[in-house]
Amino acid sequence: MTRVGILGAPRPIPQQRLLGTAAGALVIALALPLFLVAGWPVSGWLAAALLWVGAQAFGALLARVKPSPDNVAASGALAFGMMIRLLAILGVLLALVASDREAGLAAALLYGAAYTAELSFSLLGYYSQEPRA
Repeated sequence: MTRVGILGAPRPIPQQRLLGTAAGALVIALALPLFLVAGWPVSGWLAAALLWVGAQAFGALLARVKPSPDNVAASGALAFGMMIRLLAILGVLLALVASDREAGLAAALLYGAAYTAELSFSLLGYYSQEPRA
């Protein structure tokens, strides 16, 4: 009998994904006063906020694709869409850094913090569920 550890036990995909999205949005929202008080470039905050909203909108579109073992095309489309989303964000951040180093760095750090918050709460939601039998 094979023993599966706590991290390896498969779980269903959480139906409620709002917790992770809300955590990332909260990081973006709470960063604005920090940017204003610290005198950091607001254009960096705006770029990160727009990237965040765009990535979430594209993610909502991708969530409509339902991968399954019977539909390999849907699985491929989902994987390709997730890679395109990542590459588009990286491309925009690199272009911003190339044009305005300070704003680009601020945008990259803020987007990274928001993404980390989203990922943390999404993983918490996933691992708080009971594993499938």
